[in-house]
Amino acid sequence: MNRTRTSNAWLREHVTDCYVRRAKAEGYRSRAAYKLLSIDAKDRLIQPGDWIVDLGASPGGWCQVVAKKLAGQGKVIAVDVLEMTPVAGVTFLQGDFREDQVQMQLQELLAGEKLGLVLSDMSPNISGVALSDQARVMHLAELALDFAGNWLKPDGALLVKVFQGYGYEQFVEQMRQIFQLVAPRKPDASRDRSPEIYLMGRKLRR
Repeated sequence: MNRTRTSNAWLREHVTDCYVRRAKAEGYRSRAAYKLLSIDAKDRLIQPGDWIVDLGASPGGWCQVVAKKLAGQGKVIAVDVLEMTPVAGVTFLQGDFREDQVQMQLQELLAGEKLGLVLSDMSPNISGVALSDQARVMHLAELALDFAGNWLKPDGALLVKVFQGYGYEQFVEQMRQIFQLVAPRKPDASRDRSPEIYLMGRKLRR
């Protein structure tokens, strides 16, 4: 019964959500597109000519934003364990980024090219066990940070989703060891009740 009430409440919220309506009207696959649009409007992360990797890309809302802004100048590689309907101008790699084989396939696609931007909206399946879920979220963020540290250009940037809670402050410190600038971002499209927050890192220290 509780699950039914919760599901119905979520459905009502989803249907009436202004960003859901905008996404449908403007042709974006998810409301998440407006999170990236808002952050990019402030920080100008997406630069034509750059190579960009989008981790946790499905259903493709962020890819749509990036591909549109690049306008054919640069390259977008998207990775997700779930299927994703093709997005024009985006190379899609289906697989679990936690697996070494998938990371090796991604490196083959990069062919040594350094990146201007790494995006990570990765999130595990939520179990409802807060401590376990938080640990899994932070593990994905650490994988994205490690990848970004190895593949970004000196002036490149990482935008990664994390949840505020256990391990958050330690992760911020890890980012500060790699980037000269680290700043939190909470776009309007991110629901207030959600613990998610995005961390932006810019300009490698090494």
